[in-house]
Amino acid sequence: MPSATSTKRVRDCKGVSIFRPFIFGSEAQPFDPAKKPPHVPADHTHQWRVFVKGVNGEDISYWLKKVQFKLHETYAQNVRTVEQAPFEVTESGWGEFEIQIKLYFVPESTEKPQTLWHSLKLHPYGPDAEGMKERREVVISQNYEEVVFNEPVEQFYDYLTAGLGTPQPLKGKSGKNAKQSQQQRGGRTAEIPYNETAGNPYSRTAENTELDRLADANQTVEQMIKDEKERLIEREKQLAELRESEGLPTQSTKKR
Repeated sequence: MPSATSTKRVRDCKGVSIFRPFIFGSEAQPFDPAKKPPHVPADHTHQWRVFVKGVNGEDISYWLKKVQFKLHETYAQNVRTVEQAPFEVTESGWGEFEIQIKLYFVPESTEKPQTLWHSLKLHPYGPDAEGMKERREVVISQNYEEVVFNEPVEQFYDYLTAGLGTPQPLKGKSGKNAKQSQQQRGGRTAEIPYNETAGNPYSRTAENTELDRLADANQTVEQMIKDEKERLIEREKQLAELRESEGLPTQSTKKR
């Protein structure tokens, strides 16, 4: 008889959160009328794929059990459940709509499912949208996301901290020392790659660049607010001088 899943929380990791990054989204490409498959309905203009996958294609099945995709109600069997990687559904169609994506975690986690929403994009947008249409380029719409496991149960904690791939017991360390070592690393056990690659635009370098851009923008806004305050003070000073020259009561005189 299989052993029951442990629901014991990790004593030495109170307040610790384990992060797992992943990507969800869709890819779509218009059919070439001359090469359109015969089984595709006449009014379907695109083939598309919706997916949940690891960053840089890493395995996420050691914490993700299955994914449920809820498509538009016009599709036959519009609720599709994928129970093993790759977690994706491929279809064809002519219109854009919102897809519900529900993540089911492995039983050892004792975690409840989480729901995401993704808007299927068939048509390109941006400065070269018309050119992309003419070239029938793939339209990619995807998001970087992190699932957070707060104070995971002990068995699931060991799975998460054993490394990527098939869950295995921790090697070389055990008990309190292993958990303290994990805490010293900040509990974030799956970082996005340092540099982006051709197939993955998400990286710590890109993240830091964006943070720098936001910091610069924040400084610009703060300076604009400071300059506007100084202009306001100057205008109030000029108004007070004008009132005084015309023999009109100043604001301070009116208050009295």
